[in-house]
Amino acid sequence: MITYNPKDWFTFIFRFHKADTLRTLLPLIFGICVYTGVVAFLEIHVFKLSDNHHMKNISQMNNLLSFVISMLLVFRTNTAYDRWWEGRKLWGALVNNSRNLAIKLNAMLDPVDEGNRTFFRRVIPMYASVLTRHLGAEATRLALDEKEHFDLDGLDSDKHVPNQVAALLMQRVNRLYEDGVIKGDQLIILNGELQSFTDICGACERMKNTPIPFSYRVFLKKFIFFYVMTLPLSFAFSLGYIAIPVVAFIFYVLASLELIAEEIEDPFGNDPNDLPTQKIAGNIRKHVREII
Repeated sequence: MITYNPKDWFTFIFRFHKADTLRTLLPLIFGICVYTGVVAFLEIHVFKLSDNHHMKNISQMNNLLSFVISMLLVFRTNTAYDRWWEGRKLWGALVNNSRNLAIKLNAMLDPVDEGNRTFFRRVIPMYASVLTRHLGAEATRLALDEKEHFDLDGLDSDKHVPNQVAALLMQRVNRLYEDGVIKGDQLIILNGELQSFTDICGACERMKNTPIPFSYRVFLKKFIFFYVMTLPLSFAFSLGYIAIPVVAFIFYVLASLELIAEEIEDPFGNDPNDLPTQKIAGNIRKHVREII
């Protein structure tokens, strides 16, 4: 995720970064400029349509379509941002629940019980790490050094690894209850945080595996394309060759909104504006080790 100073106007306006949509759209913008220039030349010098009243009808049609496309883009960007923000809230809940679980276990475990403390100190933050890899659409494999392989050799990287880590936590907590280390009411207190891990994972998977409907996405792209293709017909009539930068700018704005929505609707990837899940997982690891 890109970190920035929201008050630095100069950086926003005059500098380009790798996430800027202009880099992606530059070939298409050039093509739109050429197309608009050709249309303007034909209208002005070849067909001489400056007095054709039908061109005014095209201009009115574009005015009507501009309202429709603006409503569609507002819905598109709001939907994408809602998904991004929901993902951030889920990972915020994972941070809080990991801390709460560590705080409760730290209070319940004997200070000299280094075996159980070491287990929870390593396995609680491990859940966030494996969830990051799991949601990243990559092979979910544990990157652990040899010292951390205790009780974890049975994990199968070809199966649902977050579920396996959650099961390890539940098994160890249940063993503490069976051994009399914690009481029954304490087991109930810990159950909320343990269950929340799987709930958060399921909610993230729902977002990951349920993209924006294909038909809606295709329709919006086609609408933007054909809308922009008709703009030179009316703009060249009223603006002449000035229509070239005007149409190019309109295309840049509309296409950029769609590109931004595409990027943030899946907040668990590796795009520049996706959620910093690896950093969040690192913070969980740091905080849990400070607590236990």
